[in-house]
Amino acid sequence: MFKGFTRFLQSPGEHLRSLFGPEEAAAGAIAGPRIIPRNEHPVSRQHFSEPALKVLYRLHNAGYEAYLVGGCIRDALLGKMPKDFDVATDATPEQVRELFRNSRIIGRRFRIVHVRFGREVIEVTTFRGQPGDDHGDHLAQQSEDGLLLRDNVWGNIQEDAIRRDFTINALYYSIADFSIHDFADGVRDIESRTLRLIGDPATRYREDPVRMLRAVRFAAKLDFHIAPDSEAPIFELAPLLLQIPPARLFDEILKLFMAGHGVETFRQLRRYGLFAMLFPESEEAMAELPWAEPLIEAALASTDRRIHEERPVTPAFLFAALLWGPVQLRQAALEADGMPPIPALQAAAQPVISRQLQHISIPKRFSLPMRDIWDLQQRLPKRGGKRASQTREHPRFRAAYDFLLLREAAGEIPPGLGDWWTAYQEGDEHDQQRLVGKAQDSEPGGGRSRRRRPRKRRRRSTPPSSS
Repeated sequence: MFKGFTRFLQSPGEHLRSLFGPEEAAAGAIAGPRIIPRNEHPVSRQHFSEPALKVLYRLHNAGYEAYLVGGCIRDALLGKMPKDFDVATDATPEQVRELFRNSRIIGRRFRIVHVRFGREVIEVTTFRGQPGDDHGDHLAQQSEDGLLLRDNVWGNIQEDAIRRDFTINALYYSIADFSIHDFADGVRDIESRTLRLIGDPATRYREDPVRMLRAVRFAAKLDFHIAPDSEAPIFELAPLLLQIPPARLFDEILKLFMAGHGVETFRQLRRYGLFAMLFPESEEAMAELPWAEPLIEAALASTDRRIHEERPVTPAFLFAALLWGPVQLRQAALEADGMPPIPALQAAAQPVISRQLQHISIPKRFSLPMRDIWDLQQRLPKRGGKRASQTREHPRFRAAYDFLLLREAAGEIPPGLGDWWTAYQEGDEHDQQRLVGKAQDSEPGGGRSRRRRPRKRRRRSTPPSSS
């Protein structure tokens, strides 16, 4: 590893401050883009994957500009090993496609190229220009509210940098001379751990309301604070998220809650009024059910732990927790009208899911397991006879068991059932039989089979005598 990088890891603030002279630090701004030569920054090619370097060098050798941009440079400056790599170039998508047979052009709203190397995908974007400029056939479209509907206007690197969302993402690493081009004082904001939008924040949020979610995600992930002028419009503009297609918001939800910082992200989403735009019925349920918010936070904390331990996680479990409060409110209303619990649960789930799909798409590969987790909550208390072993064999049992423990921890139901299932899983056959016997005694009606009354034998009528 680059020897200077160790010093940078120990004291990133001091290293970053050394990139500026005292006059620049006092002025608080850089006149024009700052080009930081290789010997003045800690970012090394050793931080980049082999596929990323292949894309850079092939573009460069073909005569195109080629830069690594955004999060990978930001993370390297923060002392983290980058995982995702985005490339910016002056080559058009069609020209990139000609260079890489292992690539495909995707998207209509923003046309980009995915270059695939096995399981790794390098995303290549063409420098964007200003939406209002005349670029012939390459036009940008905006709604009356300022929402950017299509943006395939090509430009140069300076225009592209201005179009980036946050200053810390407007950092470009040149493969030509290994320098970093800082167009918006991004290095300075990394030093002060500040998240700041480029340009007028309200205008940028109206162009793409998802930037509000990105602000929260980066702040939670990087432990940055959002600059006051970038923070203030979020409270007012949060309803603009209702304009975003549900399918796109599903992808954003995965980024928000499946990156290992779900609890802090959830709290910030609620603080800015963004969560209510994503999960309106869940927000309403938290106002009525004291356990609903602790349940969601417990589910997010469990997911965060599993991610940090590099254990598998599934969105189905998180969605089950996020929507369980609304399901319980509807189920209680149906039971009050006389519907039995199991049909009431099934009847309550459908309108909750239907309403949620208007805001965030949930693919069936996640919604069906989510419903299994809910349905098993009705089966877990019933353990007599063979029912415990049958429930234990259900493919969603483990997720349902974990969900049961969260419900107890959140105070929705009294503790005890979770301990029983823990002991059942850890015990041998003899222990399991003993536990089932105790469970039968505690179930309504004692759980014992009722003794059948002896059937009265019919008296045969005596046939009349033939004599």
